[in-house]
Amino acid sequence: MKHLLFTFIFLLVFSIGNVRAQQAKNPLKDQGHKITKVQSKLIFEKAKRLPENAQLSIAIIQNGKVNYFGVKKVKDSLETIQNHQKVFEIGSITKVFTATLLADFVTDEKLHLEDYINDYIDFPIKDDIQFSFKQLATHTSGLPRVPESLSSPTLDLTNPYKDYDEEKLKRYLSEKLVLSANPGEKSEYSNLGVGLLGFILGEIDNSSYMDLVQTKIFDRYDMANSTTLRSRVADKLVIGLNDNGEEVSHWDLAVLMGAGGILSTTEDLTKFALAQFNRNDKVLAMTRMPFHKISDDFATGLAWAIVKTETDNTWYWHNGGTGGYTSAMIIDTESKIGVIVLSNISALGKLTNEVIKLCPELMVTLE
Repeated sequence: MKHLLFTFIFLLVFSIGNVRAQQAKNPLKDQGHKITKVQSKLIFEKAKRLPENAQLSIAIIQNGKVNYFGVKKVKDSLETIQNHQKVFEIGSITKVFTATLLADFVTDEKLHLEDYINDYIDFPIKDDIQFSFKQLATHTSGLPRVPESLSSPTLDLTNPYKDYDEEKLKRYLSEKLVLSANPGEKSEYSNLGVGLLGFILGEIDNSSYMDLVQTKIFDRYDMANSTTLRSRVADKLVIGLNDNGEEVSHWDLAVLMGAGGILSTTEDLTKFALAQFNRNDKVLAMTRMPFHKISDDFATGLAWAIVKTETDNTWYWHNGGTGGYTSAMIIDTESKIGVIVLSNISALGKLTNEVIKLCPELMVTLE
């Protein structure tokens, strides 16, 4: 939840250079066909910095095949484990799923991307400010990153969103809203914007975000261990940690669920990634269209960050993070490759960058 889309460009450049500089002997056991020695070394270099009981759950997709690789820190040593069916909070990767719901609504002609949300809600927005669905999904709405009450420097980050309910959201938008930019003017990452999008889609469907994502995405792509309801996967859930290895609270996203409230596994996210390679899936294809160009090498789709690499490949990328978890996902639909990294390391600490950088570094090894 804490990572700006613009950090993708920096991390991409840093990571590619870092991969090419790897020289040391591979310190992990030979994993045979699962991962290469270069990939093993990259994983080790990140994992060795993690605290006790920290885990990395990794999926590497190449040529339509998937290799899973899990690592856990145990007594200052690294052990390989099978954790691709273990559940993690995926944080802002949730935004890709919210954008997918929007694309589904558009495909079913329930609304148009350029429609203003104002025509679909039962409360006024301050000063009659107009936002389109596309602006919410591309971070071009001008909405701030979070509502004012969630941006206080004294905010308790243990579980900051849990009490932010529908009433508070409506009151903020109708009475207290202050934009960070004019709608459509520029791209500024907004948890509020995509969280609002998820809420509105549930309202339009007379259901809920949880029901929508379950029926339209999880069921459709056979993602059996993905949910927004933690109790459903309690027996498979990996406990979140801070940089010191201490257990931390889960995050409940309440009315802003669409911004970062999904729990999933690398196995399920891999199914979603492989579905992106199907060119006949019009809903998924719509999310990957470059709706807002920021530079020659960077654009935003519906939630996806779209990055043109040094080798002229196109990566679709999103990171995620909560108080106890950091995640990253990159796919290249043309080359049909991808990397997914889930961890139980807090996005509020310094180690979160180690997890995030691993994803593009592993992608480089697939090109």
